[in-house]
Amino acid sequence: MNKFLLLFSSSREKSSSLFKISGKKFLFFLLLSGSVFSSFSQTAIISQLTENRVEPLGLDVTPRFTWLLKPGARNQVQTAYELKVFDQNGKQSWSTGKVNSDQSVLVAYAGPELESGKKYSWQVRIWDQTGKAGPWSAKTGWQMGMLNTGDWKAKWIEPGFEEEASRPSPVFRKQFQSGKKIRSATAFITAHGMYEAYINGKRVGDDYFTPGWTSYKKRLQYQVYDVTSHLESGANVIGVMLGSGWYRGILAWGDAKNHFGKDIALLMQLNIEYADGSTEIIATDDSWKSAVSHVRYSEIYNGETADSNLELKGWDKKGYNDSDWKGVKVTEHPMNVLLATYNEGIKKKETFKPVKIFKTPAGEQVIDFGQNLVGWVVIKAKGNKGDTLRVSHAEVLDKQGNFYITNLRAAKSEDNFILNGSEETLEPHFTWHGFRYIRLHNYPGEIKPENFTAVALYSDMKPTGEFTSSHALINKLQQNIQWGQKGNFLDVPTDCPQRDERLGWTGDAQAFVRTGAYNMNVHNFFSKWMKDVAADQINGAVPFVVPNVLGEGAVASAGWADVATIAPWQIYQVYGDKKILSDQYESMKAWVEYMRSKSTNDLWNTGFH
Repeated sequence: MNKFLLLFSSSREKSSSLFKISGKKFLFFLLLSGSVFSSFSQTAIISQLTENRVEPLGLDVTPRFTWLLKPGARNQVQTAYELKVFDQNGKQSWSTGKVNSDQSVLVAYAGPELESGKKYSWQVRIWDQTGKAGPWSAKTGWQMGMLNTGDWKAKWIEPGFEEEASRPSPVFRKQFQSGKKIRSATAFITAHGMYEAYINGKRVGDDYFTPGWTSYKKRLQYQVYDVTSHLESGANVIGVMLGSGWYRGILAWGDAKNHFGKDIALLMQLNIEYADGSTEIIATDDSWKSAVSHVRYSEIYNGETADSNLELKGWDKKGYNDSDWKGVKVTEHPMNVLLATYNEGIKKKETFKPVKIFKTPAGEQVIDFGQNLVGWVVIKAKGNKGDTLRVSHAEVLDKQGNFYITNLRAAKSEDNFILNGSEETLEPHFTWHGFRYIRLHNYPGEIKPENFTAVALYSDMKPTGEFTSSHALINKLQQNIQWGQKGNFLDVPTDCPQRDERLGWTGDAQAFVRTGAYNMNVHNFFSKWMKDVAADQINGAVPFVVPNVLGEGAVASAGWADVATIAPWQIYQVYGDKKILSDQYESMKAWVEYMRSKSTNDLWNTGFH
């Protein structure tokens, strides 16, 4: 089934094809399914997706292929296709042959068994309604992840030092030699907590808050990166910093922490293939070293404290003296819960400069960025060594125009930077804030707009729909809806991004899933999260929040728990993905049967709702 979205603008200034009613401008959305390529004159392929992503790394599922045709004249339809798959040596390993079908979305691979870590590519051509074959598409590829637990040669490691009460972020380091010419190098990484990884001082990937949030005891995602360009001939260094994150950080209320465990740990494997065909694996083991970083405290709700005077300069590069670092503890943690990443990572997105710098009636120095967003502020500052710059975050001002944080409840939502006396660029690592305004305490010197940049962070879902009208307030409402989605789609669909909550409330998600799909491509985002819904069900009962950090009693509320059936059906209706229905069927059925078991004469009138 082909499904995609067409936009029609009614503005005379933009198009001669008009839709104009009572002098008003409208934008019409038309969702078409089936054989819908009504405006293609050539049968050339212009874009291709593998499992809904562009050239993904680390798949541990049977891939499905999607393609889009080049726009052209009307009444053009696909009547058949042929798809070929090639191994990493360029040899054809599978072909569909000519298939008489108009399907161009989620065509499943059905060739020989795929191998862990191997790279593959594919191309496709189609026939139109006249029986004419188009040209072959360009080749696009993907890489498989770890398909078997035994593919992991890495061991879980924890810091080799006694942890302080504030739980500062540990760093890990491994130096190794690479004397041959490298053909390719792939890194597989996950953690208990959040991680930032570097090779020879260069950041690995551009995702944040990895490995993301899942029901860690049952499902822990790892990420895969092509790091060929990071490696050098001779000595190389891997460096990784960890933060407590969702795994053991404070979540929900009352300073509750350690929901998934008390430990903080790293699992990393670097697979190197040399030009001569030989291979080598660099993996976490007892040869790694550990130390305490300059990030002295980091919590999602409360913010981060970093002391630049304690920064280990060059710790992730060659030539650094790590002789006083501690070793590591090799530990046993489950390997059978590891799985590849299904959804798009959290990335830095829009940036905003200050629109106003002012003092409040209370005499506090405040910056307004003009947009309520979720992320953090990058700050340039040069102050006295040892001084602490405190940055507080708020969404609104009160009626008197003062900085208002009562709505944050217990969340401090502030970052503290202890300065080292030089010119510095400052930003957090493992926390985020919901804000429009920041309050500065002890900023050195004049507050200039060029020294402050607010950065939005959210899951990298591609925009799919737009709406505009002649009414300014309606347009503003739509803008607010989109920013509300951006601010609450950080790996899981949350209820709010600013106070001491930020949880995956199931009721919020089931109410918003269809709207979210109009704004952005949420296919992978919800497919991943729904697997955690199923993982956290208790005898069919769906928790209030997923991942469930509220306990076994916080389950089975009507409307909220209905996400188990509503969300998969909505995703199927929008994207034509039958797999999400089959994947979630047992979960859906279990929830319905739970309700049935609690009902008398088909009426469920017990429990908390």
